[in-house]
This record gives sequence, structure tokens and C-alpha cells, in this order.
Amino acid sequence: MGSRIARALAALVSVFCLLVTGVGWSLFNGLSSDLSSAGGLEMGDGGLDGAVDILLVGTDNRTDAQGNALSQEELATIRTGEDEGENTDTILLIRIPEDGSSATAISIPRDVYVETREIGGSKINGVYAGYKQTYLDRAAAEAPDGAPTEQDQRDAVQAGRNGLINTIRDLTGVQADHYAEIGLLGFVLLTDAVGGVPVCLNEDVDEPLSGANFRAGVQTVSGSDALSFVRQRHDLPAGDLDRIVRQQAFMSQLVKKTLSAGTLADPTKLGALVDAARRSFVIDENWDFVDFAMKLQDISGGNVRFETIPVTSIDSFTEWGESIVTVDPDQVAEFVGGFASADDAEEDQDQTPTGTPGVDPAALTVSVVNTTAIDGLAARVSGSLSELGYGVGDLLTDPAAAYTSHVAAGSADDPAAFAVSDALGGLPVQVDPAVPPGAVRVVLAEDYSGPTGDATATESYSPETTDYAPLPPSIAQRPTFDAGGSDVPCVN
Repeated sequence: MGSRIARALAALVSVFCLLVTGVGWSLFNGLSSDLSSAGGLEMGDGGLDGAVDILLVGTDNRTDAQGNALSQEELATIRTGEDEGENTDTILLIRIPEDGSSATAISIPRDVYVETREIGGSKINGVYAGYKQTYLDRAAAEAPDGAPTEQDQRDAVQAGRNGLINTIRDLTGVQADHYAEIGLLGFVLLTDAVGGVPVCLNEDVDEPLSGANFRAGVQTVSGSDALSFVRQRHDLPAGDLDRIVRQQAFMSQLVKKTLSAGTLADPTKLGALVDAARRSFVIDENWDFVDFAMKLQDISGGNVRFETIPVTSIDSFTEWGESIVTVDPDQVAEFVGGFASADDAEEDQDQTPTGTPGVDPAALTVSVVNTTAIDGLAARVSGSLSELGYGVGDLLTDPAAAYTSHVAAGSADDPAAFAVSDALGGLPVQVDPAVPPGAVRVVLAEDYSGPTGDATATESYSPETTDYAPLPPSIAQRPTFDAGGSDVPCVN
């Protein structure tokens, strides 16, 4: 399976990078008419829900955007076999508020299990192929010679795209306004065009299925190595969710690199980006790229944020034994809906314990759960929050109950959760309906590096407490990234 996991998630962001550079318009105007287009897609009405929504899909096709087969050299570069791929293992929903001031790219894990309108239950990465094959089967049954025509083949691709678009709508509550699709080759071309992307790993990696072989620390990757970096999901604590963390960290640096002065002032790099787009992207036929890009020139690198939908498990199985990721569609819709306007996006990023309108630290009770082997960590973190005026809740311990530190709240748009998150160094926020109003829960895992303070609340700490029922490790919301700042985030 590892050889089929080549996923061009980071490549998808290149469309976005090109849109927001704000320079090189002569190149870009030419690009607008050169990109391959797809007709007959069931798109939305262009921002009536408060945001323009772009569905970006990465496929494992062994062709370019014009349908031309990749050369042997290109196949070797992307480190895959020649068998044609049909999976859409990379799915991003980019929400851009109508004022064009910010953007949030929301990842949907490839193994999320969904119920579709036509093909039944499926991993979301198989929806495109499932709808396409269903159309071809019908066409073959109706054809006199049992063989679909070339027009049937084209219509089947359209059916696959629409099946995915509508499944995303059913899952998130959002009807995409625009559609962009890219194959594997685009990732390599794009990364090479900007001269590589800086990444950072917590530990050395040697995983042969993806070809990932890297040392710990900061390094610059490009081409095939960059593809291996974002492909890996084996030997990672949370599997595909940690793979998404890799990809989002990569994308945040890719956006920053693309928007940097060194790229924008280099005609050679700009030309290479445009050439990569010409060979790689398919967009919906009604998308006026140039007009859209002109509206996005106010976006800066720091206003591009990467998130992942909340999940309920990463270790479930279908009745026939297929490994899947499960989600609660209501939670997903609530989470995605929180990024529909600029005000919501700014609230997510800018809340602070003392400066958040409507958040009174003294009226909020914060429970802290220590899942590490560090004695007294919950008490010390609670003490730090107490010094900021927050109410002290339960201090609990549950070793190894979470992979990733996070703040849990009853609602995805609870400003108090983001205030506590910021106070602790920007922890990710997840939804847990069991957390009552006026309270949040802080879960501390081995990755916690925020404030610890003094153990001012040790009298409330009880290692023997057993009445806390933590969420499974797999539900923990993954870290979030943006394209601002100077640091390169280190990941697993």
C-alpha cells in the first residue's frame, strides 16, 4: 500500500500561492487561459455563505493535466509505479472570507469513512474513483458492444468529480465554489521551482515504503525527497493524521517561500511556477483566475492557516476489515463553519486571556489532565493559568491517553478555548461535547512545551483520580500551522 500513498497535498497549495503573489501579472494572465479546465461541475454560488470555498484535490494519476502519460524519468522522480492511480488521497477545502483578507486550508484525512448518495459507504479517497467506475459500468451495460466510448470516459471523470464535490458538501455543509485538481508530478515541479522547502523533524526517519530517509532537525527538501517527506504515514504515532501534520507544516513553509521576496523578485522562479501549474492543474471552467487573484492581494503569509477536521477515531474498521477514520458530521460541519468569515478567522488566531471580548478568565474553570510521566505537570500548568486569573478545575492524570496536547471545549468556536490555547503557547483546540459551558479541558501530552509556572495548585492535584473519561488519543485535534513567523515547525 505504501507505494500508492504518494500524495501531492503540498502541491495543491501552489494554486493558492500563485493567486496571492500579487506580482508577475503578465505571466499570470497567460496562465489563466492555459490551464486545463473541467466543465459540468456542480459548484456553489460564489460566497453566499460568507466565504469563497475552493476544493483542492490531489490525485495519484500517472498523467499530466492534459492527460499525457508521464515519461519513465518522471515516473522515477515521483517514486511510484506505472499503474494508473484513481485515488484522491489529498483533499483540502480552502475557505476565503469575502473580504479576501485571510484563508484557512482545512485538511480532510484520506481514510475518513463517508456514506455517499450513490455508491454507499466508502473511504473519502475512493469516492471519485467509485463514482467514475459506476458511471462507466452503466455506460458499458448500455453500449451495443459493451465498451464505453471516449465521451463516456470523459463523462465518467465528470461524474467522479461531482460525486466527490457533493460528498464533501454532505460531510462539511459547504458547497465548493471552485475546484482544482493536481497530479503527483506537480508537487515535484513546484517544490523545485521555489528552490526547495525548509522542514524540521523531531527524530531521524528511515521508512522505506515512502522513501523517507531524513535526519532530525531543520533541512531543505525538494523534488522526490519532498514527496517522500509528505507521503510518509507508516511509523508515525497517529498514522495518517500525523502525515497530515507533516503536509501542513510543509505547506506553511511552501506558502512562505513562495511569497518571499526571493521568489517574487526572481523571474526564473516565477516562470517555473507558472510552467508547473500549466502541466499540473485542472480547474473548473467558470473560474476567472485573474479576477479572483486581484481580490486576494491583501492576503499576507501570516493570514494563511492550515487546519484538520475533528475525527472520532483513527483505528476503526469496516465490517470487511478495512481500516478507516471515523468522524461526527455535525462536529465537522460546526468546525468548518467557524471559518466562514474574516472575523471568525481572526478570532481563532488572536484570542488572548485578557484581551478577548466576552472572555472573563475568572468565570472560566480550567481542568488540566497530565498524560505524561512528568509528576506535577498538571498542577504547574494550572498554576500558570491561575496567575492569569483563570479558575482552577480538576487536576488529573491519565498516562499515555493522548498523542498531542490540546484544549478541549464544547464548541469549535468557543472564544475561551482559544484564549486558554494562546496562554499555553497556541495549543490546538478540539471539540468535546462533554465539556460544559464555562469550562475547558487542557490535555498535556509529551509534545507540550508551553508555560509550566510554579506548582501553586498542588493541593488540588490527585494522581489517583479516575473519574475523568478522556477522549481516545485519535480524536485529539492535530497542531495547526500558518505561513507567518520565522520558525520552521518541527514535527514527527
